[in-house]
Amino acid sequence: MSTQIEPLDVALEQLKIAAEMLNLDPGVHAFLKRPKRTLTVSVPVKMDDDQVQIFWGCRVQHIDARGPYKGGIRYHPCVNLDEVKALAMWMTWKCAVVDIPYGGAKGGVCCNPKKMSQTELEHLTRRYTNMLLDFIGPHKDVPAPDVYTNPQIMAWLMDTYSRFKGYSVPECVTGKPIIVGGSEGRNEATSRGVLISIREAARRVGMKMKGATMAVQGYGNVGGNAAKIAHNMGVKVVGVSDSRGGIYSPKGLDPAKVWEHKMKTGSVLGFKSAVKEITNPELLELECDILVPAALENQITKTNAGSIKAKIVGEAANGPTTPDADKILREKKVFLIPDILANAGGVTVSYFEWVQNLTREHWTLEEVNRKLENVMVKSFKDVYDAMVKEEVDMRTSALLLGVGRVAKAIETLGLWP
Repeated sequence: MSTQIEPLDVALEQLKIAAEMLNLDPGVHAFLKRPKRTLTVSVPVKMDDDQVQIFWGCRVQHIDARGPYKGGIRYHPCVNLDEVKALAMWMTWKCAVVDIPYGGAKGGVCCNPKKMSQTELEHLTRRYTNMLLDFIGPHKDVPAPDVYTNPQIMAWLMDTYSRFKGYSVPECVTGKPIIVGGSEGRNEATSRGVLISIREAARRVGMKMKGATMAVQGYGNVGGNAAKIAHNMGVKVVGVSDSRGGIYSPKGLDPAKVWEHKMKTGSVLGFKSAVKEITNPELLELECDILVPAALENQITKTNAGSIKAKIVGEAANGPTTPDADKILREKKVFLIPDILANAGGVTVSYFEWVQNLTREHWTLEEVNRKLENVMVKSFKDVYDAMVKEEVDMRTSALLLGVGRVAKAIETLGLWP
């Protein structure tokens, strides 16, 4: 269920709340409100029919006080500059919450990748990368996958960047295939981080993961892997959905089989073991213990928040809950794990990949998952403890932690000249 609420308005309102509670210097608050650099590009691509089509693209670099910019690139028909600015800001806070040395960035191209061939996507990626060459790099800005981009697209980005440099530079991008420098566990990292956060929340509220019920909105890489990992933890996945609609079964679905079905048909709809098909709004309101919104922004709003029945909401997507909905969920005593904590597993393992590339090492899956577990558990505890101390909700606590760390870095570095 989408609304007219703009993600950038939400991000700025969240920053305002944190700035007031932290008593930030007005100059620092003003500094944090605007990205350091915004680049927009027109990307010409020769399509398979030999016609040239011009795509609009951008890259927003928010704040680099704590390290190089870091953030995904999304290919989606609804990409717009304000949305990308919000996502870049959220990335800044997210990196600070899990205390990794990055600043936030985000990029995107306004296109419909579902209607483009592999050749067209390759041409688009290489041209877009070419236009970003002066602004990205291992110590400047390190892109990663996001909505409708994948390891193959990251490989094309890496190859394009490397060709212009004259040597292989795997550390210029993360989320690559393992064969060209990608990290073990990166594909499932965001989902694994979400489930670690949900497990930690369940411990705090006295819920057992085994036997708990879960619904997942969005059955792409993040939502699909979240369902599979949850299933392996003993959670009963009763509902899942994608952009076309959802399926429901009170006895539970087999996430791996649902994934196979989607790979064959393009949607979760039509899965034979499902009791019935439901809409995306209906999925959000299912009777379940855990809800994982893993689609796009503004899915839980003041219109439907009162109908949410889950006890725990783990935000696998960025910005899926509006501020008005936050208040309603808080009144209902729903334990909401905010996006800048819940889905930080992706950027955490992206950081691990970057470190491995810089040192030309390759860690085992066990080592990556162990390090991820340590980061997510510590970060959850940091946010939870601050929530209890400050007597606020988890989102406000995470923002206080993230914004506070970035503000402190800016104040420590000072302004030059």
